[in-house]
Amino acid sequence: MNRTHLRIGPRPRIGRATAVLALLGLTACGASSSSSPRYGTPATDSTAATASSIATTDTTAPATAATTGVGLQLSDNPLGKILSDGTGRSLYLFSKDTPTTSSCDGGCAAKWPPLIADSTPALGTGLAAEDVTTITRSDGTKQVAFYGHPLYYFAPDTKPGDTSGQGVGSVWFVVDGEGNPVTG
Repeated sequence: MNRTHLRIGPRPRIGRATAVLALLGLTACGASSSSSPRYGTPATDSTAATASSIATTDTTAPATAATTGVGLQLSDNPLGKILSDGTGRSLYLFSKDTPTTSSCDGGCAAKWPPLIADSTPALGTGLAAEDVTTITRSDGTKQVAFYGHPLYYFAPDTKPGDTSGQGVGSVWFVVDGEGNPVTG
């Protein structure tokens, strides 16, 4: 497949005010039955393989807390091999997003915190740098995208391997190693 992703310039750090605002939202995003297209492969970038800090969640911090040195990996799960952060926390895609735009802001982003990065995450075995990009969110922060899908956590997932957001509203899905939603 011909796949193209947009590479965005320098990635700003997420501020505490942004994290607090994201936690103030109270509602989750839509319940549509639209399916998620596979967006394709991004263009390569010499900075894509640079491993450094990424804002993400750990098992004890609020969903938008910043953690450094965390990356992306494939984790074994009852749903199959799925994309997770470096601590094993499951990552989701929202089928209403496009390859360059997140459709989850405000209250939605409180329930589904975006994976925000100030630089490209370290990648585990089986993942390629050219498949990871960022998009610019409406608040100016950079969100990690995999095969064009902006990535999110599900706030109620409390420990590595949790997938309680799987299939919510028929629009939220964990992601396999090739950027596809896991729907079965």
